[in-house]
Formats: sequence, C-alpha cells, structure tokens
Amino acid sequence: MGRLDDKVCVITGAGGGMAADAARLFTEEGAKVVAADVNGDAAAQVADEVGGLGLQVDVSDAESVQEMYKAAAAHFGGVDVLYNNAGISPADDDSILETDLDAWERVQAVNTRGVFLCCKYGIPYLLERGGGSVINVASFVALVGAATSQISYTASKGAVLSMSKELGVQFARQGVRVNALCPGPVETPLLLRIWSETPGAAERRLVHVPMGRMAKPREIVNAALFLASDESSYVNAATFLVDGGLTAAYVTPE
Repeated sequence: MGRLDDKVCVITGAGGGMAADAARLFTEEGAKVVAADVNGDAAAQVADEVGGLGLQVDVSDAESVQEMYKAAAAHFGGVDVLYNNAGISPADDDSILETDLDAWERVQAVNTRGVFLCCKYGIPYLLERGGGSVINVASFVALVGAATSQISYTASKGAVLSMSKELGVQFARQGVRVNALCPGPVETPLLLRIWSETPGAAERRLVHVPMGRMAKPREIVNAALFLASDESSYVNAATFLVDGGLTAAYVTPE
C-alpha cells in the first residue's frame, strides 16, 4: 500500500529537477501524477516515464493554469494535491541597486502570481473532493536576509510563505491544508554551477549551515511526500523548513 494511493497530484515545474523526482516518487507511492511545465516536451517525457499526464503550462497566465486543472480533472476524475513548485531565479535578479524593474516583474510573475493562480484555480477542485493538500514551495530566504541578495526572488518567496499561511487558515475547516515547503540550499546542477563561478562562494554559505552541507534533492522531495500524504493530516499553515538547521543557527560548529 502506497502513501499516496489513488491521489491525483498536480506538480508544476515537473519537467526536470526536484519536481521531476517528486513525480517519480509520488508515482511509486501510488499517486496519479500530472507533470506540468512551461516546457511541454519535458513535461511529456516525465509523464511518459511515470505513466501520468504531461501538460504544458505557463503558471503566470490565468487561462493556462485553468486549462491545466481542467485537463487534469478530466483525465483523472479530480484533483487531490497541488504541488506548486514552478519558479525561477534568473541571473539578473541581484541587489536592489542592480535589479531593474523588468527583472523584478519577471520573477514576481512566475514565483508569486504563479502560486496565486495555481491556488486560486486549483483549490476549488480540492473542495469538490472534500479536501486535499496544497504544497507551495517557498524557501529559507523567506525567513532570513542575505548580503548576496536576489531581491525579487527573496520577496517572492516571502509572499508565498505569507499566502500559504493565510490560505491554510481560510480553508482549514473545509478539509484543505496549505503548507509552505521551505528548502535550504539544495545540491542541484544550477546551484552548484552558480557557486562554482565564484571562488569561496560555497564555503561562505555552508559555514552558516550546522550540518555543513547542502540538501540532497530527495531530502526535499521526501518532505513534499509527507505533506502530500495523510500522514501530515494535522500539519497546516506551517512553515515547513528543510534547511539543515540554517535558520536556527547563530554560531555553527567549526
């Protein structure tokens, strides 16, 4: 018996990375997975791998998000879990003194508006089922500041965290749980490349992590699995940190 037996899970940003890994793990645990991504071909490839439904979606576009949920419900008969993972962190999102308005707006459109739209149009499908789970991917940067700023990304993740708390409170008595999954630094090809471009970048950051390392992608996906499952039935409106203790640290071990 799987932890997600017969649950229909819509995962955005599932064309690659951690969300693609989540599609695989959720399927192994019995879920029916909708893999959605702005790259429709990548989404289809992941869906073919797991026997799910692949959809192209632009989470910043209301009509595209509505069509995603309509297709998911038509194909599988309903929706039980929203895993709102899609997000961007472009190179031109920098210090507030360097980031121009276009860069700011581009990040907000995907990271903030995208979660808003996925919740706005996805939660009604959960209500039709009598409840469900919403996992909004925020970040540890929603809770702490950094001198190496990505101002729009940081602001967007703060918005996702606050939005998740409000929605979790609003819909709790209708059976819908909404939680913000807040990963710490994760060992992804993108982050490893970014850090490798600046000598000492990894060391400067990892000194603040009590465990002294980045998370493995599966460690974050395992947390998402818990939040998607009925095992987390009393976890709601939570700041669900998976950060190796980073946000709790003042002085870390030498």
